Amino acid sequence: MVAEVLPEGKVEAIRRLKAAYGQVAFVGDGINDAPALAESDVGLAIGTGTDVAVESADVVLMSGNLQGVPNAIALSKATIRNIHQNLFWAFAYNTALIPVAAGALFPVWGILLSPVFAAGAMAMSSVFVLGNALRLRRFRAPMATPSDTSTT
Repeated sequence: MVAEVLPEGKVEAIRRLKAAYGQVAFVGDGINDAPALAESDVGLAIGTGTDVAVESADVVLMSGNLQGVPNAIALSKATIRNIHQNLFWAFAYNTALIPVAAGALFPVWGILLSPVFAAGAMAMSSVFVLGNALRLRRFRAPMATPSDTSTT
C-alpha cells in the first residue's frame, strides 16, 4: 500500500510494484489517480470519483464503499470460473456429438441421426451453457456492504 504520493509518484510506485510482484491493482477516485489507474494491470475507480478516474479504470465501483473491491474480485473470479466451465462443456459436447451427427455411428450400429435431432442437440447445448452462466445471478458478495444490511 502506498499513500500520500503525487500523481507521478503513483505511476512510478505502480511500475516498481509491477517489477517486484507482477500484476498490480490500483484503487482511486480523483483526477490525480487517472495515470496510475491506466498504468496498473487492473484499475478500480470509485464511482463517486471524477469522470477522468472513472474513464481510466477497468472496473468502476458504483458505490463509494471500499468493501466493493473484494466483492468485485470475487465476482470476477466466479465469472472466469464460469467461462472455463462453459468452454469445457461446449468443447466436450461438440467433440462427442459432432461425429455422431456426421454419421460415425452408422458403420458400427447402422444408426443415422436426422439433421433435426442434431440441430435440437446443438440448441440444447446452448441452453445448458446459458443456464450455467445464469448461475452468476445467485452470486453472493463475500463482504456485506451497508446497503446490504437492514436495520430495524
